[in-house]
Amino acid sequence: MPEPWWRTGPQDLHRLEDRISSLYAERCHIDRDDNAIVLVNKARTVHVPAAWLAVLLIGPGSRITHPAVTLLADSGTALCWVGEQGVRLYATGTSTARGSQLQLRQAWLVTRPKERVAVARRMYDMRFPGEDTTGLSLQQLRGREGTRVRRLYAQHAERTGVPWTKRDYKPGDAFAAGDDVNRLLSAANSALYGICHAAVTGLGASPALGFVHTGNALSFVLDIADLYKAEFSIPLAFDLTAKGLTSERDARTALRDAAVRGKLLPRIVADIKRLLVPDGDDLPDEDLGALWDDGETVVSSGRNWSATHHLDVIPEPTDPTPAGTAP
Repeated sequence: MPEPWWRTGPQDLHRLEDRISSLYAERCHIDRDDNAIVLVNKARTVHVPAAWLAVLLIGPGSRITHPAVTLLADSGTALCWVGEQGVRLYATGTSTARGSQLQLRQAWLVTRPKERVAVARRMYDMRFPGEDTTGLSLQQLRGREGTRVRRLYAQHAERTGVPWTKRDYKPGDAFAAGDDVNRLLSAANSALYGICHAAVTGLGASPALGFVHTGNALSFVLDIADLYKAEFSIPLAFDLTAKGLTSERDARTALRDAAVRGKLLPRIVADIKRLLVPDGDDLPDEDLGALWDDGETVVSSGRNWSATHHLDVIPEPTDPTPAGTAP
């Protein structure tokens, strides 16, 4: 890759949906070797092409060099510092996005009640196709969603022979509460959140501006993850419990494999675009380098506008001392 992402066009970087969704690394040294990042521990050394990764999840016990971070940033690969087994997200780095058009569109939709409910209905239609949701309120959608999910748990319990009573979890600590199937479900959902978070930020959308969830820095990530739980994390948790595979690592690796088989990352990318730009238009992802003007118009930046138009944003200071008096 000859040029870093801020000097290249979007066509020069590997598309987000074509990349490996995530790579989790813990207790290792992360360095750079040419255009690959190198993961080193006592057992082995692994080279990974940086430009083919959507997100590198850096777990406990890891250290990363400045050249490695530079390479990942130039490749448009997101960096996430996470807790053990990728359960909690502590910090993030850059992504492939360079423009703000998709985020502006998302903000426009989420701040208008009619458009916000319309997006929530499209989300429900994607999860449970075949139902007529025309005219349903958010309260009615929540009721239908709860019924469908309870029925789903019961169906998988009957299919696998795993007992099921209720959903039990502790937010932020996937393996702290519930029986085996509940804890596996929490761990698989945490891994799913990581992939969805990478896709949301990688496309330049806002993780916080949700259409169903709100008030959380990851509200839109939770919205998007809900689209895939019925297909990925819920059946996976029951299947693993039935096989006696009940560790957190079992859930994470099984979710990773299922995401690869199901081509989950390109589906997430396409679904986010379909939700935010439903008419098939493709918003340009480019740095416009613009300034807001009056109304909804913009003007170019990088020039001194005082030559053509001057606006006193900050008034000149006035002398507080009255004329003819000593200071």
